[in-house]
Amino acid sequence: MTTLQEPILSAPIRQPLAGLNAVLVAIGLVAAFAVPAVADDYWLSSIIIPAIVMGLAGVGLNLLFGYAGLVTLGSAAFMSIGAFTTYNLLLRAPLLPLPVVLILAGLFAAAAGVVFGLPSLRIKGFYLGASTLGAQFFFEWLFTNFSWFSNDSQSLTISAPRLQILGYDLQSAAGRYCLVIATTALLIALAFAIVKSRLGREWMAVRDMDTAASVIGIPVARRKLQAFGISSFFLGITGALWAFAYLGTADAHAFNLDKSFQILFIVIIGGVATIYGNFLGASFIVLMPIVIDRLSLVFDLSFLADQGALANLQRIIFGAIIILLLIKEPDGLTSLIKRGWASLRRRGAPT
Repeated sequence: MTTLQEPILSAPIRQPLAGLNAVLVAIGLVAAFAVPAVADDYWLSSIIIPAIVMGLAGVGLNLLFGYAGLVTLGSAAFMSIGAFTTYNLLLRAPLLPLPVVLILAGLFAAAAGVVFGLPSLRIKGFYLGASTLGAQFFFEWLFTNFSWFSNDSQSLTISAPRLQILGYDLQSAAGRYCLVIATTALLIALAFAIVKSRLGREWMAVRDMDTAASVIGIPVARRKLQAFGISSFFLGITGALWAFAYLGTADAHAFNLDKSFQILFIVIIGGVATIYGNFLGASFIVLMPIVIDRLSLVFDLSFLADQGALANLQRIIFGAIIILLLIKEPDGLTSLIKRGWASLRRRGAPT
């Protein structure tokens, strides 16, 4: 058994597109430093920050869905745990620094993820996805009906008492962007380390065939629960960023089922089992409604006097674009970019 397991799990993973990865890293670093200098508060607060945060949520779900092959429809529930935990820790333990609070929020979400991941030991596929809806509805009900979590606020909303690190105020748009980009960079590095480690390779073995993975000695049950825990850790920190770096104030309904499906669409559009693709999917989700709204002005859809009808038309167009994209490019935007990069390399290669 040992002779079978070691070669399979210790074999190096091929990186045929290392050049593309280097280009993406370089572009990301340049953009991260250049954005605060060229973008105004509107772009930072309304477009860039939500796109980055939702991309990070996609990373959290992709670790579970893309790499471990486990389905969940309750991603937003673990985001809400992170948001409400961050709020209460900042309020009731003011001496804790913000980075420690974010880590603790992620750990609370991870613990909940392990608990609600227990059904994965018995069921899989659609039935597992349906069972994870329990987390979505339970935590939305919990944070709505127990006002202690929102400091007995009559509106049941939460807002960050303070956003500062080492005395630096992060309440401005640029400050919140710096918080988001620094946290995202650290979590992306952690995600890559996990995916390329033995744990990541064992997740992929479980995803491809859990019975065969068990035969070669992989502890399948433990790996599944670890996948739920680590995914929820990412989502918990993302929820705190979404509530306080983007929304400013939030309630339990800010993390409803629609948000869970939105994160799932980000993973599907960007590409399953990829890290960078989640940010492509998030950019698509954030920017496409804005583009559709601008096009509705260009083509003068004012005959739709009812704003609700106009909003529904925008949703129909948005849904049709997603369906068309999935039909034409089922592997996501990442696959499209990889094929384009490979084509450019073939054209540039000497004959």
